[in-house]
Amino acid sequence: MAAINYAVDQSVAIISWNMTSAPMNVLNDESIPEFEAALKRAYADSEVKGIIVTSDKNEFVAGADLKMILRNNDKDPAEMLKVSAELNRIFRAMETSGKPAVAAINGTALGGGFEICLACHYRIALDTPKTQIGLPEVTIGLLPGGGGTQRLPRMLGMEMALPLLVEGKRLNPKEALQAGLVNDLAASREELLEKAKAWIAANPSPLQPWDERDRKTGQIVGKDNFKVPGGAVQSPMGVRVFSGGTAMLMDKTRGNYPAPLAIMSCVYEGLQVNIDRALTIEGRYFVKVATSNVAKNLIQTMFLGMNEANKGAGRPKNIPPTEVKKVGILGAGMMGSGIAYVSALAGLQVVLKDVSAAAAEKGKDYSRNLLKKGVERGKVDPLKVDGILNLIHATDRAEDLRGCDLIIEAVFESRDLKAQVTKGAEPMLAENGVFASNTSTLPITGLAQASANPENFIGLHFFSPVDKMQLVEIIMGRQTSDYALALCMDYVKKIRKTPIVVNDSRGFYTSRVFGTYTAEGMELLKDGVNPVLIENAGKDAGMPVGPLAVTDEVALDLVYKISGQAVHDGVLQETDTSYRIGKTFVDLGRLGKKAKAGFYEYPEDGKKYLWLGLSDLFPVSEQQPAIEEVKKRLLYRQAIETVRCFEEGVIRTKLDADLGSVLGWGFPPYTGGTLSFVEFVGTDNFVRECDRLADTYGERFRPTDRLRQLADHGENFHEMKRA
Repeated sequence: MAAINYAVDQSVAIISWNMTSAPMNVLNDESIPEFEAALKRAYADSEVKGIIVTSDKNEFVAGADLKMILRNNDKDPAEMLKVSAELNRIFRAMETSGKPAVAAINGTALGGGFEICLACHYRIALDTPKTQIGLPEVTIGLLPGGGGTQRLPRMLGMEMALPLLVEGKRLNPKEALQAGLVNDLAASREELLEKAKAWIAANPSPLQPWDERDRKTGQIVGKDNFKVPGGAVQSPMGVRVFSGGTAMLMDKTRGNYPAPLAIMSCVYEGLQVNIDRALTIEGRYFVKVATSNVAKNLIQTMFLGMNEANKGAGRPKNIPPTEVKKVGILGAGMMGSGIAYVSALAGLQVVLKDVSAAAAEKGKDYSRNLLKKGVERGKVDPLKVDGILNLIHATDRAEDLRGCDLIIEAVFESRDLKAQVTKGAEPMLAENGVFASNTSTLPITGLAQASANPENFIGLHFFSPVDKMQLVEIIMGRQTSDYALALCMDYVKKIRKTPIVVNDSRGFYTSRVFGTYTAEGMELLKDGVNPVLIENAGKDAGMPVGPLAVTDEVALDLVYKISGQAVHDGVLQETDTSYRIGKTFVDLGRLGKKAKAGFYEYPEDGKKYLWLGLSDLFPVSEQQPAIEEVKKRLLYRQAIETVRCFEEGVIRTKLDADLGSVLGWGFPPYTGGTLSFVEFVGTDNFVRECDRLADTYGERFRPTDRLRQLADHGENFHEMKRA
């Protein structure tokens, strides 16, 4: 099947990407040779005066096929180097063929797709709002391996190019024009091609700025004395950019992500030689990061896994597609208001109900404010604001819920209150309607006892703030039907969130395992570890914030309430560290950030600091552990609890575990997630370390028998047999 179309129009070869074997145009083993063959055909045809590279699809080229990169991840690095070298040879031939090449970018051009454009002499983009342009490879643990780290700084200068490279920024066409990534914009496909042909006619023999013609042979070669815009690497500007940039990257990545630092090194070394030698340097760095475990984990979980989940990997296959048109939200607090906002944004009719019309209207104000900010930032079309707000009906009348396909209760974590609102609202559902509880800890099977139709009762656990957090944890009660799951999966897809599916238990998955991070922070505090060391170890390990800071965010009275309920139910003993510390801080009135007093102090200037009184409650030991030991306690505690969830059947798939941990509470993405972390450090090594930690700090670290069997047989989690 052809991946590239070729035509000649007015002495211009139009090479159009049109892959039929993939949903999007990608650089892979099929398309790359066809693209090169089309280019060679244009070079050899004396009638062809120039080349336009474009696409017959709605996007240009989305980038390299990551499955191809993943296949080569654990092979001989020489194989990966060959892939990069071949691509650079093709791109280099395009810019040195002597014929002008124009990229007619008719849609999204990312990664390797935009590197095709960089190798062209001129770039024109179709001005459409959904188009994204950039080099985002760093976000999946890679660096641009098709010349992006060398051509972009030679075009823009280091100061402009490096943030685009190390942050993986994606720009719309207008932003790309302003930044210098493209040279011109077009309003239509016809204008795009007309402008490309006009530029070719006006520039019959173009040279890239970094190239020159050899005086003897006439061949195009890389300049040895090319002057980088804005200053060379050794200039005062260059020294400032690289010294300051490296320090900021180390602070941000904590050394856990090799790609950003490799990009810095690649640019630093490459700009001191000509483009041909620079591309060789880039190839070596590309192979180094592309064959790393970090790249493998990020690609598997954060790209391929995310795409799989967003397409509905956990959806029952035997249920026809459902359509949620009207959603009811019970409770107009921050969570309920956030759910209402994302639902209306997706075009759904929303009924936002609270105990009073004023409270419901206040909840609608949440959407008004978010839309106002979106307009100010240029992210929301001002003409659409009223239409979105009109979809939200704020009310105190249960009758207004009539005909809802889905009702989501988002009231306080009280079994009695949830039962009350369930009984009051459930009769308003449309035929085959589903009732969902947005709860973070209360078992769904128990809450479903208040339902007249427990088969259509399910858990939908959103994360705060709903407009920013990508994950939705769908919880199956013992009686929940596949139909209810399918409807909720379809709803989550419609509001553009990522679902994971888990089975019912106390705390489900995300709350249960996240709780071990905060709990281990308190165990460390009790053990006399300096709280500064605890917090720094959490961040160094790759968590968004330290365990004490995030406990303050959650609220210490909530920690006390949850652990207290577990003590009451006989799951925990009164000697449990979280329960005892929670009680102590509640008695002191130090409830966390909301009370401006917890593990931290929160002065009016906003610069929080650890409470000095911590040393009175938890004297700091004279002998402090190494930071690596503290990091292990924090990460291994979360991972071993996830293994238990997996064995108990709370987690259905490894992907759900990994995605849930990264998106739900910020488990370090470089590990691939909590279950991938076990394989990241090696299952044998993980078991040995867990045993050591258990012997030293307590049985909470002890590996399970099944995990030992997994290590002994060299199996992975897909093959593990649950209880």
